[in-house]
Amino acid sequence: MRFSSIRPFAVALVALVALVALLLPVLAQAQATAAAPATAPTVIPPAAEQIAAAVLPLSAELRDGATVMGYKTKDKLEVLREGKNGMICLALYVTRPDFHVACYHKGLEPFMARGRELRAQGVTALEKVDSARFAEIKSGQLKMPAQGALFSMTGKKEQYDAKTNKVTGIAPLGVVYVPFATPESIGITATPAMSGPFLMFPGTPKAHIMIMGKTSMLVMSRW
Repeated sequence: MRFSSIRPFAVALVALVALVALLLPVLAQAQATAAAPATAPTVIPPAAEQIAAAVLPLSAELRDGATVMGYKTKDKLEVLREGKNGMICLALYVTRPDFHVACYHKGLEPFMARGRELRAQGVTALEKVDSARFAEIKSGQLKMPAQGALFSMTGKKEQYDAKTNKVTGIAPLGVVYVPFATPESIGITATPAMSGPFLMFPGTPKAHIMIMGKTSMLVMSRW
């Protein structure tokens, strides 16, 4: 074969190799994008579902009269229903990876709302959230009630059935906040127990009596 007949073929081959070299990164990126799992958008349940779920920790006679806060958009917790019995319930499961709902007496709202505000500002470490709130309580800027109850449920998403509004395998947690209480001041042990009440965070503004359910420092640190 003459050199003159080989030359066009060689030029074409070089061009093909160069084209493949240019396309490989693009193809690799496209393949990676296709293989990567898509981030599922937050689906906002109907207000009626959020209200029904949020009040589950309460005893039946308190559910209808509770104020309920939930979501119309994923970034804003707002009132879905005004109440009349002094209890506030939060449909937090909407934007969390687990199923978590909680209800507490309105006297605790300044403390709870300040915690949410700090976390929204990027202060997520428990000790920093508490340090800020405790300092504000000491200065009188943040008010705490003499006492106030909180009830919550925490579990996996699949443990809640929105169609029946029932949970499976989740026990409600109940506590009564008694700011600054100690075992000596109220006669309740600070030693955790599987049965019977005990005092958590004694001597602090968020001292509270565990009265029902199972808990851990991690669960209660959310409040």
